[in-house]
Amino acid sequence: VTMSTYILGIDLGTTSIKVVLLDKTSRTVAASHTVPTASEILDNSDLKQAKEQHTGRIIDTLNTCMNLLPRDMLEHVSCIGISGQMHGILFWTSQRGCDWSDGDFFTAKDTSQLITWQDGRCSSDFLSSLPKPDSHLSVATGFGCATIFWYLKHRPEFLEGFTVAGTIQDYVVSMLCGLDGCVMTPQNAASWGFFNTSASQWNVDILKGAGFPLHLLPQCVPSGGVAGQTRSEWHGVPAGTLVGAALGDFQCSVYSCMSARTDAVLNISTSAQLTYAMPAHFKPPDSPQPASPISYFPYFEDAYLAVAASLNGGNVLATFVEMLAAWTKELGADVSEPCLYQKLIHCALDQATSDLQVSPTILGERHNPLRLGQVTNISPSTLSLGHVTRALCRGVLENVCSMMSAGHLQRAGVNRIVGSGSAIARNEVLRQEVERAFSQPVVYGQNADSAVGVAMVFCDQS
Repeated sequence: VTMSTYILGIDLGTTSIKVVLLDKTSRTVAASHTVPTASEILDNSDLKQAKEQHTGRIIDTLNTCMNLLPRDMLEHVSCIGISGQMHGILFWTSQRGCDWSDGDFFTAKDTSQLITWQDGRCSSDFLSSLPKPDSHLSVATGFGCATIFWYLKHRPEFLEGFTVAGTIQDYVVSMLCGLDGCVMTPQNAASWGFFNTSASQWNVDILKGAGFPLHLLPQCVPSGGVAGQTRSEWHGVPAGTLVGAALGDFQCSVYSCMSARTDAVLNISTSAQLTYAMPAHFKPPDSPQPASPISYFPYFEDAYLAVAASLNGGNVLATFVEMLAAWTKELGADVSEPCLYQKLIHCALDQATSDLQVSPTILGERHNPLRLGQVTNISPSTLSLGHVTRALCRGVLENVCSMMSAGHLQRAGVNRIVGSGSAIARNEVLRQEVERAFSQPVVYGQNADSAVGVAMVFCDQS
């Protein structure tokens, strides 16, 4: 019997890590595990806007996930693909970023915390003080290059302690391959800002003129390209196994479920994105269109995705549940958040419609940072939990559609919506609202996820 070979797909998400083993021959998932990272650092007393995660805890969670996979399969992995949360940045010191002394795995060492895409320390005033990028993408708070500029101005001594920077997924690739520096694909580079996707180059002259520490810019390699080979055995994966350069979790989740060019993918997990593939000859505009809700993200082989990326998705529903949990606790009752979430969905399913209107943009939007949430049309008859939950779910969809409408999709030749993401998977009310929002038929991608997508990319490359 010939032994199957596998592609190992890893996704280092905002709240959890997922690992999958994809059978190379059948392109099916042979094993998979997801573990929450619980890595958020809550005590940033000096910086209320900061959003950081504990790097060591993320890597410990990755090791936990890897230990759950069957070792006899890991020994037959031919390639490792890694994706993860975009925009964020992590700093480390060359050759000292991790420790392999405990066996066939590494732990984090001499790194900064991960400053995530949700970081809010770069105010709009600060962002407007930065040089204009030579790129079609605007720079927002939480983007790697903006964060470096912030440290340069406010805590320059912090940067002096490190020689390399990358996203969390780039860091893992560097550690696995024992690289001196960091290699990065255009997918992650574009998410940092100050990167020209047409030329596939950093805005070196612009950054240099602004005193930016150029040595922290990763070296660019094509999306789908290889970064190196594993420097030693890792959880049973043989030394010398090919490791792909890290990819964006967004592009990988799209890759996992967009089966035709006429599909649009709607993903609602922590945040929400609606996207479709642009025609092959499309070239993005020369300069940023900051007021436009639609961005163009690099995909594979010089192609682009049109993306309406909303900051308000499942996190809005989570905030609502947290608020209710806090209220009930103050009132002397204690209901767990998962239990509340289930009850809310149940109430809203009984409430097919509601006149209540919720604009759920409590986190603003990148193209309109000052627009906060609103609830209107409140009357005594619309105050039940069912009404409020139904209106909130509808509001999340209406907000996405205000950025990229069903009509826009139709004009772009989209004839099917693929719904994916944890919030859609666990919330039937949200699924009903998705079907109400679009004229196109909606299908739910069983496997729309970045870990599967990144494994598929490298399965298709080899």
